[in-house]
Amino acid sequence: MRKTLLSLALSFSAGFSQAANLSEIHQLAQENDPAYAAAQAAWRAGQELVPQAQALMRPAVTASGYLRGNASDTGSTSKSYGSAGYALSLVQPVYRKQNLETYEQAKLGVTQAERQLQLAQQDLALRTAKAYFDVLQAQDTLTTLESQKQALEEQLAQAKKSFEVGVATIVDTHEAQARYDLATSQEIAARNDLEVKRRSLEKMIGREAPALSPLVADIKIPSPQPDTMDAWVQQAEALNLVVQYRQAALESARREVERQRGSFLPTVDLNARYSDDRNAGYGAYDARSGVLGLELGWTLYQSGSRTSKVREAVANQEKARSELDNARRQSALDARQAYLGVKSGNAQIKALDQALISSQSQLNSTKLGLDVGVRTRVDVLNAQQTVFSTQKDLAAARYQTLLSGLQLKAAVGGLNGEEIKALDAMLK
Repeated sequence: MRKTLLSLALSFSAGFSQAANLSEIHQLAQENDPAYAAAQAAWRAGQELVPQAQALMRPAVTASGYLRGNASDTGSTSKSYGSAGYALSLVQPVYRKQNLETYEQAKLGVTQAERQLQLAQQDLALRTAKAYFDVLQAQDTLTTLESQKQALEEQLAQAKKSFEVGVATIVDTHEAQARYDLATSQEIAARNDLEVKRRSLEKMIGREAPALSPLVADIKIPSPQPDTMDAWVQQAEALNLVVQYRQAALESARREVERQRGSFLPTVDLNARYSDDRNAGYGAYDARSGVLGLELGWTLYQSGSRTSKVREAVANQEKARSELDNARRQSALDARQAYLGVKSGNAQIKALDQALISSQSQLNSTKLGLDVGVRTRVDVLNAQQTVFSTQKDLAAARYQTLLSGLQLKAAVGGLNGEEIKALDAMLK
């Protein structure tokens, strides 16, 4: 596979001087993801349906020949002689209903292959973004836990010192020790989770994951435009790629019904044949003949198989119609869920932003209360836990809201490389 300058640069991830952004990782995934490569191969295979169907309406030319050695024995005489001949034939379909319907089905098959490739492109974009944000979220979680562990370590040291000088009970020391031990365990789990997330990203890009650009501070995620759920639902029911795929599948199923019914109709072919036969034996001859004309064919009865195939095609048509209806309903549901994900996510981010300010103020006040003797060290530990928990929740809400925005675009068939590039503006 041809590598771009970007992929060549990213292949030496150990020597990175600048972190990779989302669109760069997406480009690497497009070049190296096996699932997407399989989808591209399936699309190329689908493009061959039309040439194959067109071939059914073009002439077929065949050639045959023979060369024989013959021997005859009449009792009184015997003789050996040779014979040879060849023939050329051409058959040009003039009217075959089944071939015409096969050609229309082939064009619909190409449309379905294109929709499947577009679905694979959207799926790759969503998987890349999720893998990218999963790594960032795991990094944020680890950083938060490391800060929490450091703060707990300081609290533990202070608790031990206070107990030694007799101004605090052993309970404070045990509480701080328990919190510190728990934070150590959580840090180990977070490191493992980060490693797993990085390996998942590496599976997509086919190489060691480089450093990733994080989100900018105080990121502002815009509301969906248009900002009404019904507008997005209407777009999804009409433009969703699965819906479009199922529409083509329904039309192909209808064509299949017509194709099977076409087996009851006569066929008309143009036939041309030329032959040359030579015999060197008794009554030697050199016979040449040519034939040109129209040939009518009509299969009157075929043991009921054609009727059965028509019934089968009609049943498959009903199946395709139900699958289209299900796809429309699912696309509407996906659009609603993604829209609500963005709207509720933005509201949650706003609330958590304020909660972080409040919890930080509470922590500062609690520390001051500890200094003047109106708060205990356990109160400080609880306040610290609230701050760190809010920080993790805020980061998770931001990543999930961004993903919901991409899922909303995918629900209406509008997720592409430009949407991925737009997110680069939210990265450092």
